[in-house]
Amino acid sequence: MSEVGTGESTRPAVTTASTPAASAVAALGHSGFVAPSSYLRPAALPGPPPQRQPQPLSVVDREQAEALRAIRAFLKVRTSYDVLPLSFRLIVLDTALLVKKSLNILIQNGIVSAPLWDSKTSTFAGLLTTSDYINVIQYYWQFPDALKEIDQFRLNSLRDVEKAIGVLPIETVSIHPLRPLYEACRRMLESRARRIPIVDVDDETHREMVVSVLTQYRILKFVAVNVTETQMLRKPLKDLNIGTYTDLSTATMDTPVIDVIHQLVKKNIASVPILDGNGVVLNVFEAVDVITVIKGGVYDDLTLSVGEALLKRSEDFAGIYTCSIHDRLDTIFDTIRKSRVHRLVVLDETGRLKGMVTLSDILEYVLLEGEAEGG
Repeated sequence: MSEVGTGESTRPAVTTASTPAASAVAALGHSGFVAPSSYLRPAALPGPPPQRQPQPLSVVDREQAEALRAIRAFLKVRTSYDVLPLSFRLIVLDTALLVKKSLNILIQNGIVSAPLWDSKTSTFAGLLTTSDYINVIQYYWQFPDALKEIDQFRLNSLRDVEKAIGVLPIETVSIHPLRPLYEACRRMLESRARRIPIVDVDDETHREMVVSVLTQYRILKFVAVNVTETQMLRKPLKDLNIGTYTDLSTATMDTPVIDVIHQLVKKNIASVPILDGNGVVLNVFEAVDVITVIKGGVYDDLTLSVGEALLKRSEDFAGIYTCSIHDRLDTIFDTIRKSRVHRLVVLDETGRLKGMVTLSDILEYVLLEGEAEGG
């Protein structure tokens, strides 16, 4: 898509010089005198500026706003419990568990997060995610002498790691299963979390009980399956404020993994596009790839290249999804409905990186776009 610039030709301004006397005479009229009534006549007050008539919305704009209202109304009448499948498995880890063992549990069960439980207080203690393992890597990279204690490192020490490396901890939030789904979405956006645990209270013991974990993907897929108005989101990405298109972090296949990890932490992002020498996107290194890299508790050997690390991915890896700035939000929701999508790499016509659209970006748009105007 090309842009055609337009130029404007201007003719030289013509200026005339005048003396103060001539200006005064011109102001007073031909006679050079001012009638007394001129001093008494009130000056005319400027009238109100003409009001600009609001431009009528196009059909696409009206349908876009209607679809957003329908999605929000749906999220407000549905509960977090409604999103859960009929059958699912939940793995909860005790905070006294060794970090090394927790890593093995995640890998063996093919999961990338798990709720934490404090058995001493019988309370929910947060959520273990790939960010915690990345923080541990950063910790041992900054304090290599502490690496010898890795085998004794426990999950209840993760908050101390965040303080030591100066990382702002993700706020521990949860949602009751019967609260509106809209509330769960807002809490995730406000806390920068990509998933939120569903926590109930046992009727007999009156203690907290972790029910499941709600992810942005599961919520957006739930919307895509049940809200037909998503088909009315026909505005392309180029006309929407969705995604990141400047100051993008990138790497090559030869970049050391530890350098990519530093980028993930520095910019608080979950993925880094991998480019070739011409800027064409070859792959994406995701935060979850760190789990397979440090499999077995190897935290100090992260100088391997990104290309070597990506070879460690499991065979059921979902793949990388791409789009262009001309793709519409309805087609993106259709893709979410059919496939396990966590982000979209925005490419130009030659396959070069244009931007990144995450599920957080889509969720934020769906919840907040036009909200101030009552949309």
